[in-house]
Amino acid sequence: MSVNEQQIPDYDLDEMLVVTAPEQLRALADPLRDTLLELLLERAATVTELARAVDRPKSSVAYHVNLLVDAGLLKVVRTRRVRAIEERYYGRVARTLYVGALHRPEDKQTVAAINGLAQAAAESAAAHAADDLRCTLVHARIPREDVRAFWAEVQALARRFAQIPRAGDQVYGFVAGLYPTDAPTLPEPSAVSEAGPGVGDAQSRS
Repeated sequence: MSVNEQQIPDYDLDEMLVVTAPEQLRALADPLRDTLLELLLERAATVTELARAVDRPKSSVAYHVNLLVDAGLLKVVRTRRVRAIEERYYGRVARTLYVGALHRPEDKQTVAAINGLAQAAAESAAAHAADDLRCTLVHARIPREDVRAFWAEVQALARRFAQIPRAGDQVYGFVAGLYPTDAPTLPEPSAVSEAGPGVGDAQSRS
């Protein structure tokens, strides 16, 4: 396999895991654990490597890694013997973690999942100030079945982004969102023609 065709990450994992259990949602609802999961999309890593990457004590990172393992979101993908110590390399159980249950006001046990758009807004503030932010926002009135089809294409694009061979010294973020809004919509043309011209529509004739 050539460098441009290297497997990313460097271990086998499922394409998707549907996250519904409360302990899994609680595990995801933490910025540090979210960062650890993102780092492991590149390659498997030890607690020491992860601690160095996030500049946190090994004991703290080990706690969060073990919590993610217990929640079924991380796993040991390989080990290496170094002197008398066995190093464990951790990886994700799935490339995409799909939240299948969200927080409801009456449910006090389930923790709300992190809003990726809000997180991206905070992360991208510096890039926006430096005029180095690529962003687009579009509204469209489309059928629900087209929403599902379009979102599948977006997810495929996100997977492609995550598998680009690593190089350079800058980490880029990619965020996408598809959500219902209360933006105004135009009436159907047939409804307008049946109602006749409104105020300001008709032109006066001399």
